[in-house]
Amino acid sequence: MNKRMLVIINPCAGRAKSKKGTFDIVDVLSTLDYDFNIKTTTKRGDATEYAKKLGMNYDIILCCGGDGTLNETVNGVMQLPEKRPVGYIPTGSTNDLATTIGIPSDIRSAVQLIVTDQKNTYDIGNFNNRHFCYVATFGVGSEFSYTTPQKLKNALGYPAYMINTFLFHGVKLLQSLKPIHMTIEYDGGVLEDDYFFGAISNSTSVAGLFTYDRNDVRLNDGCFELLLVRKISSVANAVEMLKRMQKHDYNCDQLTFLHTKNLKIHTEKPIEWSLDGEFGGAHTDVEFSVSHKGIEIFSPQNELFK
Repeated sequence: MNKRMLVIINPCAGRAKSKKGTFDIVDVLSTLDYDFNIKTTTKRGDATEYAKKLGMNYDIILCCGGDGTLNETVNGVMQLPEKRPVGYIPTGSTNDLATTIGIPSDIRSAVQLIVTDQKNTYDIGNFNNRHFCYVATFGVGSEFSYTTPQKLKNALGYPAYMINTFLFHGVKLLQSLKPIHMTIEYDGGVLEDDYFFGAISNSTSVAGLFTYDRNDVRLNDGCFELLLVRKISSVANAVEMLKRMQKHDYNCDQLTFLHTKNLKIHTEKPIEWSLDGEFGGAHTDVEFSVSHKGIEIFSPQNELFK
C-alpha cells in the first residue's frame, strides 16, 4: 500500500515563488509511490487545524512555507494522539531552522529527502499553552519579524527585516532601548536583573541576526539555549555586543548564556513575545519546558543531532 501524505502549503510564503513551488511539489510527488492530499492555507491557524484534524489519516505531514507555517503545522502535530513524522520544504524569507538542520532550499531536493526516509528526532519548546519549534524572543527588535509586511518579505526575503527594522522603525528602535526588569527561574538557579533582549532557542541561527557555535547546540538533547542581553548604554555599545555575539563570545557583562530544560519568567507588566517569528502574545508570566524528541523531522545526517 502506498504511503499517504498530507501536504500543507502556505501560498503566501517566500519570495513570490510558492505558486511555482506548488506545481513543483505536485510534479515531484506525482512520480512517487505516495497518495497525497494538498491543503493550502488562507488564514492564520489553518496549518494547525489541518494537521490536527486530518493528520491521523496520513503517514507523513509535509509543510511547505516559512518558519511560521512550520510552527503552526507542528502545533497541530503535537496534538495528535500518535505523532506523525514531519517533512519541511522551506520557502519562507529566512528559514533559520531549515538552515540549521540541513534541509535544502531547492524544492525538488527537499522532497527527495523525504523519499530517503532519513529522519531525526527534534526537541520542541512549550511556551505556556503553545508550542514553538526553534526560538522564542522578547525585547528590542523582537516584534519586527511579525510586523514586517508580507509583500516586502516576499519581494526581498531576509533583507526585508533589516529594512523594516532600520528604515521604517529606526526611531522606535532607539526609543525602545529600555530594559525590562524580570525574575528568571531556570534549572540552575534564579536570575533577577534588567534585560533588553532574550532568546530561548534550539537552533544555531536566531532570526538571521547571529549564530551560535555549533559545539554549543544539540537539537535533541532535551535542553534549549537561553541568551540574555543587558547593559546596553548606547548604539555603539549595542554594535559592540553584536560583534561579540557573532564571534560566539558570551563571556562579558552584557550577556548571559546558559542551557536549560525549564524556565519561568515573571515581569511586572506584560511584555510581547515572538514565537518562531510570529506574534506570541503579551504576558507577565511565562512557563517554558522542552518536549524531548517531540517530533521526527525528515532531515539529513547532522552532527547537531545527538
